[in-house]
Amino acid sequence: MASLDSVSIAILLGAVLVMAGILSSLLALRFGAPLLLVFLFIGMLAGDSGPGQLGFDDVRTTYLVGSVALALILFDGGLRTRFQSIRTVLAPSMMLATVGVLVTALITAPVAKYALDLNWSEALLVGAVVASTDAAAVFLLVHAQGLRLRPRVGATLEVESGTNDPFAVFLTLVLVELITIGESSPWQIALQFAREAVLGAIIGVVGGRLVVLGLNRVALPQGLHAPFVATAALVIFGTAQISHASGFLAVYLAGIIIGNRPTRAHNSVVTFLDAATWLAQIVMFVLLGLLVSPQRLVSSIGPAVVVAVVLMLVARPVAVFICLAPYRFNWREKIFIAWTGLRGAVAIFLASIPMLVGLSKAYLYFDVAFVVVLISLLLQGWTLGVAARRLHVALPRADRGPRRVELDLPGQLEQQLVGYSVRPKSLYFRRGLIPSWSKPTLVIRDQRILSPAEADPVAPGDYIYLLAPPEKAEALDRFFVDMPQSSAPDPHLLGDFMVSGEHTLGEVAGTYGVAVDEEQAKLTLADYFDIHLDHAPKEGAELVLDSIVLVARSIGGGRVNVVGLRLPEDVEDTAPLTRLARFRRQLSEVWSRVAGV
Repeated sequence: MASLDSVSIAILLGAVLVMAGILSSLLALRFGAPLLLVFLFIGMLAGDSGPGQLGFDDVRTTYLVGSVALALILFDGGLRTRFQSIRTVLAPSMMLATVGVLVTALITAPVAKYALDLNWSEALLVGAVVASTDAAAVFLLVHAQGLRLRPRVGATLEVESGTNDPFAVFLTLVLVELITIGESSPWQIALQFAREAVLGAIIGVVGGRLVVLGLNRVALPQGLHAPFVATAALVIFGTAQISHASGFLAVYLAGIIIGNRPTRAHNSVVTFLDAATWLAQIVMFVLLGLLVSPQRLVSSIGPAVVVAVVLMLVARPVAVFICLAPYRFNWREKIFIAWTGLRGAVAIFLASIPMLVGLSKAYLYFDVAFVVVLISLLLQGWTLGVAARRLHVALPRADRGPRRVELDLPGQLEQQLVGYSVRPKSLYFRRGLIPSWSKPTLVIRDQRILSPAEADPVAPGDYIYLLAPPEKAEALDRFFVDMPQSSAPDPHLLGDFMVSGEHTLGEVAGTYGVAVDEEQAKLTLADYFDIHLDHAPKEGAELVLDSIVLVARSIGGGRVNVVGLRLPEDVEDTAPLTRLARFRRQLSEVWSRVAGV
């Protein structure tokens, strides 16, 4: 019975620790503290050196939990990654994920050798352990501090953080093998890396396609789609690992394949994995905190701080500037990417590998990684928002989006029901606008279900449900959030072929001789962009209006406030001539005469 009681006590204490971490996250988010530190400190307080006096030294369990957690985190990151967003940043991100990790490790190694009194192989192992960034840490802090990064910067950090872990794991395992077994030729290392990368990519792509096929073909009971996908991700990871391929690369690529294909219950899968990865991080950091010994840290904290400072201020910036030199990143973006190289669970997880195989000085690697992560989260994490704003890589944060309800429709994958509460200051209520690719289906008012015709006009407080493609559902948010205050267009931008977004299509049709439906004639140009774009309007967005092209030249208050008109030659001939147009025509006639002579 005593053994059963000990198991029950372990379950109780584990649940209490996780719950304490979850509840303390509210305090951390309120004051902007790096949240992952909270979980580390909870584990340290519960450990044998803290008031909890809980003895824990099971490295094997920690490695197992860390592997599962990291696999789920990478899979979730791949699931949220869109091909469109990573296509333009794939090359620089892959440079950072491979060459960047290697350069960071090589620069950190000499400092580790002399500061920690190690040989070169051990010093390189320290560099490899702390060389990779942590995607979960980066984007958790970005979200907590209310940042909205510029698309290219955000996408680069996202892809780099998702793809550098497999290379860091490979580098760490190679160095551990080199220390334990002996020398290995560079040719063998390159061949091993190529085999693991290629085989991992094949398993990931094939596994992702099989999961998509299974999701869409197998009639699973409601609620089992998300656990099926999460379990399938771990199957892909395990299959790759036992095949001596990169399981982390395989699971990340599988997530990208699944996330970019139409699948059943996509939104419930994403929601489930969001909660699963959140819980995995909590458990992982609590266990890592339990493994830390403050007494042991005393002897190595000084050299570890030196390694952390060189890593953040020298190794990471040099690696970033070398890798991004061939690409069009300005110096502000490079500095921010260098400063956002946060270290998190991955570094401490990699440091547990030498402990697992029983290397000498294994606890030294773990303690150094712990100090590096601690300083990185405290220094870089707490200043992330300030750095983004000072370096002008953060866009103004949009208001929190409306609560969106998404319901899958059995029997088809092309449409889903998307529901919103109607706000009195929303674009939908004030202007009656809705995208052309969505269709209002039902309205809920005072506990009654009405058709759109029965509910007309829709009132604030109603709940409206629309049919929309799953990949465009998020674009509906801007029609149901409170409208931001609009700004007047810049008068310097207005001219003969630049008009205010508040002009109607009817006015444009009358001036330039284009055909417009009577129903659309009263729409403003800004309305026209809102209705027909698949996303929030951005500068440079184009729409065709009969024989002319409308180009968004300036955005104000979340809407197009200056529109450029790209006119064909025949339209310029038939449209009423402005002073500038007449001058252009006269110049053309003079040039024709001169050329004829």
